[in-house]
Amino acid sequence: MKITEVKLGRISVPLRVPFKTALRRVDSVEDIIVEIVTDTGHKGYGEAPPTGVITGDTIGAIVGAIRDHIAPKITGLDILDLEDVLQTIQKSIVHNSSAKAAVDMAVYDLYGQYYNIPVYKLFGGARKSISTDITISVNDPDVMAIDASDAVKRGYDTLKVKVGADTSLDVERLSKVRYAVGKDVRIRIDANQAWSPKEAVRILSNMWSRGLDIELVEQPVKAGDIDGLKFVTENSPVPVLADESVFSPEDALKIMHMHAADMINIKLMKCGGLYNALKIISAAEVYGVECMLGCMLEAKVSVNAAVELACAKKIITRIDLDGPVLCSEDPIIGGAVFNEKEITVSDEPGMGIKGFERGRLIYI
Repeated sequence: MKITEVKLGRISVPLRVPFKTALRRVDSVEDIIVEIVTDTGHKGYGEAPPTGVITGDTIGAIVGAIRDHIAPKITGLDILDLEDVLQTIQKSIVHNSSAKAAVDMAVYDLYGQYYNIPVYKLFGGARKSISTDITISVNDPDVMAIDASDAVKRGYDTLKVKVGADTSLDVERLSKVRYAVGKDVRIRIDANQAWSPKEAVRILSNMWSRGLDIELVEQPVKAGDIDGLKFVTENSPVPVLADESVFSPEDALKIMHMHAADMINIKLMKCGGLYNALKIISAAEVYGVECMLGCMLEAKVSVNAAVELACAKKIITRIDLDGPVLCSEDPIIGGAVFNEKEITVSDEPGMGIKGFERGRLIYI
């Protein structure tokens, strides 16, 4: 099964409501789709979102990395020489983790198709279904309370609440949300690097003392401030999840060794795909560090790949794969079934993605 062509396309999917964090506002998913074609006629699919404020990857950068660097090096390679193909992807260009992730997942898709096995079973097959949280965008506290209530009415029992856009309002935001949803709903918060270490400890301690019952805080400080992250972990009553601080297996190992965070958030777009994600998981299993499997603002192709991984490994204990349910529609055929919080992985060979509704994938 040799790679004969790497095609690129664009897909646009509007969101139900604007997605707002301390770093950005997004109104629609605008992603690059990778389609790898082989001499056997099989096709594998991948996806990369332009998340410049986090990964540094823009539409132009993703297209250029794949078209000019990755595709020429993997064309002609045999999918069955999996290790060689995956290492070639990683070595073809520095950084550009989203481009690498999109090609990486398409390769795994084809590998599973060849052996007639779903990728989640290839990786371990721990479970058939998972439950995701849903993101509550940062807004006026009263608006966030309404959004949280609506999410609970839709069946969600775990909310990821964005904070940090105006730190003076963060405690009020969480107070309003907690009052609106009651005590039985799990609340995670994500500061997206917005706080200083001492500010984080002060805010989290205040939330704790008010009985807001926060399950965890995601990336409270700047990505590169590992010492600051460790300070928060050691002094906060709320468990700390490292996100933007973890791009590579080396980053994850450093944080685990320093105990700079209680948990690790794995995102395929940060680490460069399933190949490196599996390395992070292996390290986490050794250190006994629980992981979250998360996503950027992505449509179903790439989130589906994350679902395959999440369903494969027990060390992944928390799921933040709400990208497709934040979209107002799903133009992608096949793959996992997203029924609000409940996600069921496909038993089709590979990743199970069959294609796109007519006219929705625009080749470039």
